[in-house]
Amino acid sequence: MLSVDQLTKTFSSAAGDTIAVDQLTFDVQPGEVYGLLGPNGAGKTTTLRMILGLVTPTSGSATVDGYSVADSPDEVKQRVGYASATTGVYPWLNARETLEFVGDLYQVEPDFVSQRIDELSKLLNFGHLLDQRCTTLSTGQRQRLNLARALLHDPPVMLMDEPTLGLDIVGSQIIFDYIAHLREMKKSVIVCTHRLDEAERLCDRFGLLHHGHKKMEGTLNELRQQTGHANLTDIFLDLIKNTSADFFRDH
Repeated sequence: MLSVDQLTKTFSSAAGDTIAVDQLTFDVQPGEVYGLLGPNGAGKTTTLRMILGLVTPTSGSATVDGYSVADSPDEVKQRVGYASATTGVYPWLNARETLEFVGDLYQVEPDFVSQRIDELSKLLNFGHLLDQRCTTLSTGQRQRLNLARALLHDPPVMLMDEPTLGLDIVGSQIIFDYIAHLREMKKSVIVCTHRLDEAERLCDRFGLLHHGHKKMEGTLNELRQQTGHANLTDIFLDLIKNTSADFFRDH
């Protein structure tokens, strides 16, 4: 459903070139939740922006449902949903109007939009908030609206960037339930996060990034067998330590 092949992004400045993502390759199948994990600056968000067509790759390619991001950007956007903890809402609209506006942007039929609003408000338990202005919503309530907005046009692929950032335990559980629902619906899901404990609960398979490189990939059991560590935190700390040692030895 989603394929990334040798995706690379280099940013140039007066100080020189910075490789944010370096020849990244992975696939995500329908019904699979793929954790693209790493510390801040690992290249996670840049990768998502390239898949969305918001950032042009320096080289490599990405395809969604058979459509190339470079050649068919509009087709790709129709097939991708994006949810982030930092996504804003329109304060002067209520929740229902926000979703109707998004449906119009995606050229979704009004009857289908109405049906989706009903389904998603029940799924995310915010039906009582539909006619409330967004400026009055709490952080958790806004995040539920953002999740509904991302799924309104029923895309086969969902990208989630730090979805639990700033949420309490109740808000985080809503995210967990939402991702479980996406898996049941056979969506292909990428979750980018540096919260490795949460990733263990959410994801079926993992790609571990450091300085734009994919250092390891596999299920949790596969990563345990490769490293001898029991959890992602210890796996990643050991990975970063070894990577840093290699860097200083080579330089």
